[in-house]
Amino acid sequence: MEQNDCSHHRAREYATIKTNNTSNMTIRSKAPLRLGLAGGGTDVSPYSDLYGGAILNATISLYAYTTIEPIDNGKVIFSSPDAGKEEIYDSAMQLPTDGYFILAKGVYNRVVKDFIQQGLSVRITSHVDSPAGSGLGTSSTLTVSILGAFAELLKLPLGEYDLARLAYEIERKDLGLSGGKQDQYAATFGGFNYMEFLPDDKVIVNPLRIRQRFQDELAHNLLLYYTETSHVSAQIIEGQIRNVNAGKQSSIEAMHCLKAQAAQMKESLLRGDIDGIGSILHFGWEEKKKMTNGISNRLLDDIYQTAINAGATGGKVSGAGGGGFMFFYCPGTSRYAVEKALTERFSGQVKRYEFTSEGLKTWTMQ
Repeated sequence: MEQNDCSHHRAREYATIKTNNTSNMTIRSKAPLRLGLAGGGTDVSPYSDLYGGAILNATISLYAYTTIEPIDNGKVIFSSPDAGKEEIYDSAMQLPTDGYFILAKGVYNRVVKDFIQQGLSVRITSHVDSPAGSGLGTSSTLTVSILGAFAELLKLPLGEYDLARLAYEIERKDLGLSGGKQDQYAATFGGFNYMEFLPDDKVIVNPLRIRQRFQDELAHNLLLYYTETSHVSAQIIEGQIRNVNAGKQSSIEAMHCLKAQAAQMKESLLRGDIDGIGSILHFGWEEKKKMTNGISNRLLDDIYQTAINAGATGGKVSGAGGGGFMFFYCPGTSRYAVEKALTERFSGQVKRYEFTSEGLKTWTMQ
């Protein structure tokens, strides 16, 4: 009964919004992408359910953006100007979760079902600063951005944990997309976080108070390189899941090592041992490749070795692996030699960024 009362209240509230001349109302949101610095893969079930996982990540100044505009023509319009894509549907309680805008439609369906129980007429426009499959958590960050915009539009009572958990459920359970849990929480909370992943999808986010000069030094020395390739993270993650379910000891031991790596990374950052991060990254990269097939390949191995030969002390592929972004720790001023070596030999490019302290932001213009 309480759920129905809440849903009816949300329906009345949205009806009120619609009658208040929403033609000039614009809802916007932005959520930051992330670098997974240590522990990647230990947030994926069943490993996190059986052993508990830990990840250290940090958000960067690349974003997923969403704009929602209420309209009065009985349509739901999904638009991605950068991809040149648009899909139009009649307003309904549930939309088909296929096509290009599967994430946006998944969010729409869940919001309508859980909160207002009536179709909406809106235009949803989205953009991400990095392409899909780049390893920076683009899909989950976009889901958080879209969900945050809906929460702003409908004044939904969602705290940070609520929003991140709901975004996770939409992707992993409603849409059946394989993946872990870190990205939704990183995009929502922002900053440097040490995250613990426990049974029953429980997540504990521990924000780290890292001195600004340590953050600045890390940003200076950590070179972000786009390989101009992409990956299908679901295939790699499904291989990882199979290995855990089968009790493959080499894969499980590698994940234990990655969980320990997250704790090592946390200690180095808090103590300001920034140059020690290179060796921690290298240790994690060697262990990560043992989790399942496809995490690295000949191109990624060549890029990694080229960076090491030019002065980097460690690095890794960002995200599940197989392609996308890589990053390398370059002590002193060696980043310039590393960048030169990579750009002379390969067709990828270095991406400039800064670390960010804030997560999801939403606002309304009228």
